[in-house]
Amino acid sequence: MIPVRGVQGKAAAVLGLGRSGLSAARALRAGGADVRCWDDMPDARAAAGAEGFAITDLTRPAAYEGVATLIVSPGIPHLYPAPHPAIVEAQRQSVPVDNDIGLFFRSFATSDWNSFDVTPQVVAVTGSNGKSTTSALIHHVLEHASRPVQLAGNIGRGVLDIDPAVNGDVIVLELSSYQIELARALTPDVAVFTNLSPDHLDRHGGIGGYFAAKRRLFAEGGPERAIIGVDEAEGAFLAGQMREAPGDDRMIDISVTRKLTGPGWHVFARKGFLSEYRKGRQAGSIDLRAIKGLPGVHNHQNACAAYAALRTLGLAPRVIEAGFASFAGLPHRSQVVAEANGVSFVNDSKATNVDAAARALSAFTRIRWICGGLEKDGGLDALKGALGNVAKAYVIGREAPGFALQLDGIEAEVCTTMETAVARATAEAEPGDTVLLAPAAASFDQYDNFEQRGEDFMTRVRAALAGA
Repeated sequence: MIPVRGVQGKAAAVLGLGRSGLSAARALRAGGADVRCWDDMPDARAAAGAEGFAITDLTRPAAYEGVATLIVSPGIPHLYPAPHPAIVEAQRQSVPVDNDIGLFFRSFATSDWNSFDVTPQVVAVTGSNGKSTTSALIHHVLEHASRPVQLAGNIGRGVLDIDPAVNGDVIVLELSSYQIELARALTPDVAVFTNLSPDHLDRHGGIGGYFAAKRRLFAEGGPERAIIGVDEAEGAFLAGQMREAPGDDRMIDISVTRKLTGPGWHVFARKGFLSEYRKGRQAGSIDLRAIKGLPGVHNHQNACAAYAALRTLGLAPRVIEAGFASFAGLPHRSQVVAEANGVSFVNDSKATNVDAAARALSAFTRIRWICGGLEKDGGLDALKGALGNVAKAYVIGREAPGFALQLDGIEAEVCTTMETAVARATAEAEPGDTVLLAPAAASFDQYDNFEQRGEDFMTRVRAALAGA
């Protein structure tokens, strides 16, 4: 645990008692704070009460008497579409609002570091798609190279649940836009921006607000090195803002759409080959085509981002290549779950928006595509150029008929349930086909989360193959 610093003898309030909220409450208590907790769900309040925390309705004005700060969990709206009433009350009473990420960055470094030979570093990864895989890949390669490393944030452990740093430690944080937007302290040593596509628009008031949240990690975080995907306009703009001169190697551009040239530091992938160029000369290369844990162009982008971060941390190209080769990938992200009769079954339930689904569709040929769910803002127009590999779509979800009508130019069958979709796709698949779950939609119409949806897909695949 990382005890929160600067709260000894003060009162702190915590809103939201899920994983990050309870973690923050424990870390605040470990730092000497008097902690008051609230969650709209009775079960969550009961769990916190069982740990000895005071349960206080933070929507009431009297709850903030003497409170120095309000810590908010990432799932709770603080601005759009409307702030939670407890946040409104805290602001009315001029109580500062923060989150666990802000607490971490102000509490992680301690006087113990003065005795370290190698100062610990924090690598923070954000972006619309690929940030989980990129974070996990960096962590995996560092472990493979026997470097001390911890993975936390939006993946793995809560950020305040990690162990205090040891000599040379690297902390890899996956950070969502929700986490970055509210944090009052952001000081990563290395910051990574994978890409940007429309997502969470209701929480950010549109694409501009969404990008502004991501941008805070760089513009306000002031990393010593910024690694930025420049294949979208927003990434190119951000790179331009961070770069002080054409040859500024505090910036590493990454791309999977073109060869990057000119002065400076560049990492790009084309036709399955990753290349590193520095000051106009090639400094390293990796053949990504045979790495099963990194299929498709979207994973090659993740590999570029991870490679750049690992080079920043001092690893040699061959060490990175060896680590990549043993990376198995993450569950629910281009995860090969079965192969039978020449047909592959791939779980990409994490493809919850159209851009992520389009990337998954580009990674395979002749696809039996299981898609659908709770459609996000922006519609499905971005998929129109990505359907060339789809032999047929099998649409699930409560809104399956409307979703299917938007899939122009391909055959689409309304299945509604995962069980029906998997059964139909399995029955019709031919050798060489891939049955791919890449929903292009949120899961909440039928499942609690994308993980549950992916688990259901895998269960149905096993059942379908057992009965074949």
